[in-house]
Amino acid sequence: MGEPHTLEGSPVELGRRAISDVEIAAWAQRFDLLSDPNRLEILLCLHRTPGISVGELAAAIGRTENAISQALRILRHEGCVTSTREGRTVTNRLTDPIIHEILHTIGAKHA
Repeated sequence: MGEPHTLEGSPVELGRRAISDVEIAAWAQRFDLLSDPNRLEILLCLHRTPGISVGELAAAIGRTENAISQALRILRHEGCVTSTREGRTVTNRLTDPIIHEILHTIGAKHA
């Protein structure tokens, strides 16, 4: 039987192009980061409150500072978050513009 052809190509060609048009590994990694409820809560807090500290995040989310710090390490390693020392306090900010946009899409708002 063979593949039916259209002006744009066969279904197989179209499928291959669909896959090659997207950075699959990068998107899968972002979705993996967002799939963890703890990390998603942190990202939502960072979205609304840039410059929040670990202690403030822990109080806002209701988790230990250790749990927040571990999640922030992962988010920093993946380039989604940056941390800046301001005196004795370390503040955190969301830096990934795509995750920022995704958070807006799911309903996150700014202060």
